[in-house]
Amino acid sequence: MRILDSRRPKDFAKVLGLLTRRPAPEAKVRSAVERILRDVERGGDAALVRIHNRFSKKKISKATLRVKAKFRGPSATVRAALAAAEANIADFAKATRPQDWARRNRQGASVGENFPALGRVGVYVPGGTAPLVSTALMTVVLARVAGVKEIVACTPGPLNPVLGWALQKAGATEIYQVGGAQAVAAMAYGTETIRPVEKICGPGSAWVVEAKRQLFGRVGIDLLPGPSEIAVVADESARADWVAADLVAQAEHGPGSQIFLLTPSFLFLGKVLAEVLNQSGEKPRAEYLRGVLRQGATLVRTKNLQQAVELAEAVAPEHLSLQCRGAKALAKKIRCAGAVFIGNFSAVALGDYLSGPSHTLPTGGAGRAFAGLRVEDFVKRVSVVEYGAASVRKSAKTAGLLARLERLDAHADSVETRLR
Repeated sequence: MRILDSRRPKDFAKVLGLLTRRPAPEAKVRSAVERILRDVERGGDAALVRIHNRFSKKKISKATLRVKAKFRGPSATVRAALAAAEANIADFAKATRPQDWARRNRQGASVGENFPALGRVGVYVPGGTAPLVSTALMTVVLARVAGVKEIVACTPGPLNPVLGWALQKAGATEIYQVGGAQAVAAMAYGTETIRPVEKICGPGSAWVVEAKRQLFGRVGIDLLPGPSEIAVVADESARADWVAADLVAQAEHGPGSQIFLLTPSFLFLGKVLAEVLNQSGEKPRAEYLRGVLRQGATLVRTKNLQQAVELAEAVAPEHLSLQCRGAKALAKKIRCAGAVFIGNFSAVALGDYLSGPSHTLPTGGAGRAFAGLRVEDFVKRVSVVEYGAASVRKSAKTAGLLARLERLDAHADSVETRLR
């Protein structure tokens, strides 16, 4: 755990450097993933099964790769909770799905955009340390609302029955119990059993993220969401136990997770630290929590709230929680974060499960330029242009002049011939 002080200018520069230092993908991970991708591309199902069985205690065969069984529903209480989450996710996706549009340009031509759904997408759902039912909903439901006809889900086996039921209920049309870089390779290249997809979405381990990085261009990739992150900007108007609970909740994801507290109050920092240590010892995943507290926890005393926000934006965290005075006004100024949670009552875990926006968010500083997973990631943006005789007459002179300026006479001729 690091406890830092950024109040003095020279200390601020040092802290800024520490918070924005991003480790490059490990060379051994890069090379290992490269080999896995090559093996699956060349070897298909046989390579996929062999690689899976090398890394997993639960062995599979080509015959058991695809999950064909229909899962029995969980208890009525669990079904109701999943239904409530799914409803909010679907409502948010429907409200934000881009709609076709058209208008006239200044020469009278019709210009616009259509947004057809992708035909076949792959969704990766992590399952190594916990059955992430919420991730199933926050990826597959978006694809379904977008109108994707074929939704392929890959998740490490053995498949948890509740996760399997949630995937089927959300709209997955194919489920395969295989994980890791090899699953990403199978969805990208295709095998005898798994047909290739057009785009791969969803979070995962460093190996999954590296596989997506290397396959970018061969197949569409949403973003590279890795281990969980949270930054909390807080002052003494917040409750230390609530702030600590948010930090511990994200640390619970385990290896690679990063948690940050940025506060101008040294007294409040101490209270949160005590609460984090107290709360983390009580949890079932205490071993994961201890690892994150040792290697991924940073608490910073800042000069003021403005500096705390500046450091938070430099981190560009997956989750940014504003538990301070004037949080709503501050939120409007935030540019670099995956998702912003306003006020003391907005527990980040509500966004993980129930709020509506997908919890698949940019990590590793990518929040400076990337947004989280949206329904828009499952559609194509296609420009549509339609000219008539009158609009061509009004456009030909200008288009011809620009084409000849670039010494592309055939371009000019292709327009001007329509005037003859």
